[in-house]
Amino acid sequence: MRTRVASLTAIVLLMSTLLAGCAPATEAPPPTATTAPVVPTAGVVPTATVAYPPAPEFIEIGGSIPLTGKFGSLGSQVLAGYQYAVEDINAAGGVYVAEYGTSIPFRITYYDDESDPTKAVVNMETIYSEQNVVAYLGGAASPMHAATIGIAEKNHVPYMAVSFAWWNIHQRGYEYLFSPFPKSPDQARNIYQALNELIPEGQRPTSVAIFQENTDWGIELGGMLRADAAPFGYTVVYYGEYAPGTTDFSSMILAARDAGAQALFSMPSTPDGIAMMRNLSELGWTPGFTLLVRAPDGITWGETLGTIGDYVAFFPGWHHGEQYPGVDHLNALHEEDYGRPADVLVGPAYACVQILADAIERAGTLDREAIREALADTDMMTVIGPVTFNPDGTGNVLNPLIMWINGQQELIWPVDQATAEFPFPAPAFDER
Repeated sequence: MRTRVASLTAIVLLMSTLLAGCAPATEAPPPTATTAPVVPTAGVVPTATVAYPPAPEFIEIGGSIPLTGKFGSLGSQVLAGYQYAVEDINAAGGVYVAEYGTSIPFRITYYDDESDPTKAVVNMETIYSEQNVVAYLGGAASPMHAATIGIAEKNHVPYMAVSFAWWNIHQRGYEYLFSPFPKSPDQARNIYQALNELIPEGQRPTSVAIFQENTDWGIELGGMLRADAAPFGYTVVYYGEYAPGTTDFSSMILAARDAGAQALFSMPSTPDGIAMMRNLSELGWTPGFTLLVRAPDGITWGETLGTIGDYVAFFPGWHHGEQYPGVDHLNALHEEDYGRPADVLVGPAYACVQILADAIERAGTLDREAIREALADTDMMTVIGPVTFNPDGTGNVLNPLIMWINGQQELIWPVDQATAEFPFPAPAFDER
């Protein structure tokens, strides 16, 4: 990826950090104190200047990100979003911090945890002790966040997190957790709302099968999908459970088919979702509508499955077709580097850094407690749209429904943001 950091010093230090892997960044000589004139009242001659303390060379941020392992396709998108935002902010001069009377660039330090929660915890502690970060940027996938949020809370460091739909963890009294990303209650409610808006009554796939992953988040989302079905006019005709890493879903698929399910909802990881779709194709059962939260987020979904992966919907938190300020710019950057518009998790990650920069500027200091309080008061426009936070750290954000159509990720709901019409029912696998 091209580096767009404005300062040559920032470029050198950022690249040395990336190349050194786990090696700590080289410290620069402390900057000198700065002064600024007192703004005089009309007719009064100023007699003094305001002395500011020496400003740090960088605002240190960072975290542990799964760049390899089963969540690697998610983490790579998240990292790209963080990097684009840091580069853009630094190119514009950095973040103004009133305490120092100057703008300061961000420096992001991150380590690959290989989708291993234990390694993620170690990485978080290393970044805290070596870089003295003022804020953590979270990794990807709810199980990974579950492992690292406690470290942020222990260290009293604000924690920004996307690719993270688990709602229950926000109900545990954490004070430093902020997530501008849709949660399980949004996903469960919105899928029924979307289907009811997109499909005329009498044609809707009202008989639902749910394949629940046996993880804390899987149990949460599966239960909410089941609880919300009846109020919206749907019936869960089959509810099955499976362990992460399952490769054969044949028995669940046949049971759901025999129960008369017209729609399939699940929440698999990418490898599990790929196995699920291959089993569906092999058994020749095509649900009229399929929702797989999380698995189809990465571009590898379409590359691996081809037409088998089409007509699968998901809630990734964003889409490059959304009509908000900065989206066209972000797409242009991503197009230049990867040959396609920004991936679905790039936008939410970019927004995390936008929100953090805004909070630091409003706080006027690099004090973590002041930044945390400013984050709680967030009310701003970002590339993912307007963002505010609830007292539990959950974000009030758009939850777009995306679907793979002809090898492309298309936004199908809400309709005022749609990039393609909703195809229903899905064509049989052998007719694609």
